[in-house]
Order: sequence, then C-alpha cells, then structure tokens
Amino acid sequence: MTAPGGDHHDMWIDPTNGNRMIVGHDQGVSISTTRARQWLRIQLPLGQMYHVTTDTRIPYWVLGNRQDGPSYRGPSNSRTNGQIPRSMWHSVQGGESGFATPDPVDTNLVWSTASGSGSRGGIVVRFDLRSKTGANVEVWPQSTGGYAAADVKYRFIWDAPFEISPHDPKTIYTGSQYVHMSADGGRSWKEISPDLTRNDKSKQQMSGGLSPDNIGVEYADVIHSIGESRLQKGLIWTGANDGLVHLTRDAGKTWTNVTANVPGMPMWGSVRHVEPGRFAAGTAYIINDAHQENNRDPWVYRTHDFGKTWKLIVNGLPKVPMGYAHIIREDPVRKGLLYLGTENAIYVSYDDGELWQPLNLNMPAAPVYGMTIEPRFNDLVIGTYGRGFWILDDITPLQKLTSTIAGSAAHLFAPRPAYRFQTVEGNVTMQDDLTAGTNPQYGASLTYWLKSAPAAAPTITIADVTGKLVRTFNGTASAGLNRVYWDLGNQPTTPPRLRTKPMYQDQFAMDADGTRSAPGFGAISVLMPPGKYSVKLTVDGQSFTQPLDVRKDPNINVTDLEIKASVDAQLQIQAQMAAAGDWVNSMEAVRVQVQQLTATLASDRANSDLKPAVDSLGVKFTDLERGVIDLRQTGQGQDGVRWPTQIAGQLGYLGGNIAGSADAAPTAQQRSVYTLLDRQAKATKSALDMLIEKDLAALNAKLKARGLKPIELNLPKVVF
Repeated sequence: MTAPGGDHHDMWIDPTNGNRMIVGHDQGVSISTTRARQWLRIQLPLGQMYHVTTDTRIPYWVLGNRQDGPSYRGPSNSRTNGQIPRSMWHSVQGGESGFATPDPVDTNLVWSTASGSGSRGGIVVRFDLRSKTGANVEVWPQSTGGYAAADVKYRFIWDAPFEISPHDPKTIYTGSQYVHMSADGGRSWKEISPDLTRNDKSKQQMSGGLSPDNIGVEYADVIHSIGESRLQKGLIWTGANDGLVHLTRDAGKTWTNVTANVPGMPMWGSVRHVEPGRFAAGTAYIINDAHQENNRDPWVYRTHDFGKTWKLIVNGLPKVPMGYAHIIREDPVRKGLLYLGTENAIYVSYDDGELWQPLNLNMPAAPVYGMTIEPRFNDLVIGTYGRGFWILDDITPLQKLTSTIAGSAAHLFAPRPAYRFQTVEGNVTMQDDLTAGTNPQYGASLTYWLKSAPAAAPTITIADVTGKLVRTFNGTASAGLNRVYWDLGNQPTTPPRLRTKPMYQDQFAMDADGTRSAPGFGAISVLMPPGKYSVKLTVDGQSFTQPLDVRKDPNINVTDLEIKASVDAQLQIQAQMAAAGDWVNSMEAVRVQVQQLTATLASDRANSDLKPAVDSLGVKFTDLERGVIDLRQTGQGQDGVRWPTQIAGQLGYLGGNIAGSADAAPTAQQRSVYTLLDRQAKATKSALDMLIEKDLAALNAKLKARGLKPIELNLPKVVF
C-alpha cells in the first residue's frame, strides 16, 4: 500500500471511514479513498531545494538540487510571453542533495554533486549539456552503505560542499573530513588538508537500534562548507558540522584552527556556510546551525582580521523555534550589505550585520538554504527548502539606498540595462500547472524613492538619444520604494470609439456612455530599437533623470540595420493606424449627428425638405467608413470572420506580421502589401477631405440658413 511520491513524512486515516487516507511526502500529497488500492496525487507548488546557482547566459538559468530528485536546471525567464513551464526544467544528473554548479566559462558544463537518490557520499558528475551525458568523477567511488563512519576512508555529508575556485575555473574543491582539490576536471583528486574535524570516534559508530541505519551520508565530523576568497588566491575557509572553523592562506600547505576565537559558538553546531569577504581579504562570515542540538538561536559571526577575532551579529533576528540560520551572503556592490537566510525567512542588513531587517516581501515563509547574487541582472536568487526557487529582481535599490536618499523627498535610481528580448516558442506543458514559475515583467525596471505619498501620481517619461519623447505614463505613488516597468514600446495609439450601433443590429447594447469599441482597432505600441534612452521622473514639480541602456537580444541573430528596418516599417504602420483612427472618429461624429438630425427632421415639417440631403450625406460617410472598418461587426462572437477585413484590420495584421518576425527586416511581400494598403489609405483620406470640404460644408450652409445647428466634425473625446 505504498503511496506514490518520495520519502513519506505523515499519514492521516479518516477515523470515520478507514478507506480514506492522506499521505504527505517530499513530492506533495497523495489521497486514497479505496484503502490504498488507488492513489490520487495532488500536485502542489512545492520544492525542497538544497542550494542555488546561476549561469552566465542571457537570460540566466537557475540550477539546484531538489529533494527526491536529481539536480535541475531551468530558465529565470522563459521568453515565451507566459509562465515558466515545468517542461523547461531538465536534469543535469547529480542527485537530490548537494550542488549543481555551472562552469563560469563554459556554460555547457555543469558540476553536479550529490549524496542522494540511492548514491553514496562524494558524488561529483561533470555534465555536458550538449550531449546531455555526464562523467562520474567521484572522489572515491567505493560504496559506504552499511558501514559506520569510523570505518570508511572518507566521510562525506549528505549535501557535501562543492566550490569552483574564483581564480581558476579548472580548480574545484569538495570536502569529506579533508578538503579535496582537482585541477583536471575531476580526473584526479588530492587532499590539500589534514582532517579538519574533531574526529570524535564516539560519534562515528553504527546508528539505529535493532536495525542499523547507515545510509552512508549522515556522519558527524565532516566538512560542511568550503569558501575560497575572491580577493586572495589560496585563502580558503572551511566549516565542519562539529563546530570547527579552519583557514589556510597558502592553498592548503598550512591550516589554522580559529574556532577558539569564536565567542560562545555551539560546540556541536554545524558550520553550514562560510562566506569570504568581497571587499577585504581578512573578512569572513560564518553560520552555525545548532538546531540538531536543540539550540535554535541564530548564530551568525563576522571577522575582519582573518579569524583572530569574531563578533556575533544577530541584532534584529528573532530567537524563535524557526529562527536558526542557514546561509549568509555579502552583496558584491555595496560593502556591508548582507543577506541572511534562516529556517523561515530572509533578512537584510545595511551595516555589516549590526542590525537585521526582514526581506521576505511576498515570498512565503520557508527555510532559505541557498542564495546567490546574479551579477549581470543584479538579482537575488534564493533556494528554499519547501517553496522552490524565488528571485528578487533587480536589487539595485538595496545597494544604493542611503540615509541621504531616504531623507530626500524623491529619488530616481539608475536603472539596470534592459534586454529587448524577442518572444520564443515554449515547451509543451499542462494547463493550470501549479508548479509553473512566473517570468519577470518584461522591459526596463524603474525604481524610485518617495519619502511620502505625493499630491498626484508621479509622471515618467522616456526619451531617445536625440531627446525625442518616446513614452509617457504614470507611476505608483506609495511612500517608500516604488517600481514600475517600461515595456520598451513607444506611446500606444488610442483606438477610436464608435458612436453608432452595428449595422442591422438595433438591439445591440452600447456602453454606458453611448459608445462602443471599434473591432480590429487595438492599441498599437512599437518595440523601440536597442540604444541609449533617458528616464525622467516628475513628482510634485520636481524632476529626476537617469540614463537607460536598452540592449539587443543576444539570442537573435540579426543586424542593427535589420532591426531599424523592422522598427521603421512598424512605425509607418502605427502612424497610418493612428490616422485611420482619427478618420473613424470624425466619420462617427458626422454619422451620429446625421442620425439625430434625421430623427428631428421627421417631426419638423418646416425643414423636412432637408432630409434627403442629410440622408445622402449619411450614406456617403457610411460607405467611406466601411472601407476602413466593417460597420456590421459587433466585436462579439466570430463576426470578424464573416465579412472581409478592411484597411484598419489589414494594417493591424501586417504590423503584427512584421513584429512577429524576430526583428528581421520586412520582406518584399510585406513591403508590397504595405504599399497597397498605403495607397488605399491615402485614397480614403482624399475622399474624406472631399466629403468634408464640399458635401458637409454645403449641408452645414443650408442648416445655418434655416437656423439649425450645423454638424460638427469633432465631438468631445471619450475618456476611459
């Protein structure tokens, strides 16, 4: 009666009906109403991730190890105009614990480590994305299953550490009770340290009771973390799961035990993470997780002198059952900006750990096991043990927010470069998949600070390198940090509003203001080309300006000239659509007044002789307008396929056709169709001008002579 899924953690049986039961496991929940003969698996948005890394692709991919699964890799942005489907994730071998670390130079190479899925400790796989095969380069490929820790050659923990040297991508490290180093892709390993643990044999004996339980990866006295300084080659820190901290400054020739210098650190807590400083070689941060000793306080330490002295930095962190810490990261841009992951939250410190503040925002409470700062997009990427991966997009405001800025009325932060991604086809996926990820919002993220809510919503304008206005829109107006996005498009056209009912549809219900939308007339915005732009924030009469770099999609193989040709063609179509919308507004204004005047003349005997002229003008305007938009269309159902598409719809179709060509220059056929439509549009405009200058003017002269109100060409705009 085994339920589907991974390790089972809890089971509930209905006390009133033993046929109904629920099992909770690592892969979600399974329900049976047939006393375990059949099971219904409930997919939940859950994922237990041990660590998280990112590669150097654009957009970057996220990698990590999931409990009850191998190592996985998936995009941070699918570029599909939809979600990030589960089908875009794939295995890079490895196992359910450990690391999946991409090579910083060759993005097709991934190092996957593990100690799960039936494997033993010390697993290292060199996986090639091109062939989708991996080479096992395990440190010591001898099974440890069933042996006590004291009896094995190397003691590897469940999620053994793995590190690529920041100075040489060919140099990799992993740890048992020793630090192992390879410089030839894992083909050979050497120990570069002595035993850096307490090596307490009393804690390395057979585990379990009547039935021994020695899976081969749950050992005491093992190295749990390795970190090499980015500033000084050969400066390597280690932390063990028996509370020891060591340091070498000569690539492993000599090691120093600095544990005694750490005040009050739990002796048998696990030093799960060491973070070498990014701004000073002597700086490092460590985490001690002692919850298995029932010490659930956060133990976070900092040194600035190579471990000679340490300070406990936990001010602001709650001492609660779920308050123990797992990982700490130093920001690569702002000195003293730290991020901390605990068993149920993430925190930030702006002053090198002197004070911590919550940073969960909309992320649900979950154990934060992994964190990394992706440098190109400046994102904080998080791996949680329960809620999968989360990304805090563009942490620039955290890096730049100072007390001076916080004290000012408003401030516009310099935006990160925006990539002008083209839409790609996604993988096949199921509908309504709760496990699907969310893509970042398209375009340029624009962040600004408001000390207090302004009197009116801020205005944001985008200008190109020549100073020409490209886009204007309103921003949010909340006190504190605000973020809005420019979708990289120019000012959208304003579709016309029809003031008359569809032909032969007297029962049609108009909107409350007496108008309706114009079928086939959507708002058109053209994606602007890569280049230099400026962003201006105006709030309460004060303006702030920052430059913005819009970059070409590196995945699309087109030239700048092709992009320009595509954009220019779309701008021509957009202008023609805007003009057509103006014509429709004018013709609708005339037609609705003609209808009103016809109804009035029906009961006005003195002026009834004007009715034929009024009707004739209405017919002429109706016939002309029908060449721009089919006036029989209601915009409902499928009436758009019942009658031929007119100028407006044809322009919209052609514009979408060019826009959907991934920035390729317009084809000869596309140019020919535009020439045809442009000729029709100009003919329509000439005919409209003639109607206005002659027929409408003549009728208005008669109306004025009778003391009647003339027909206006422009009625008040309809605002939505």
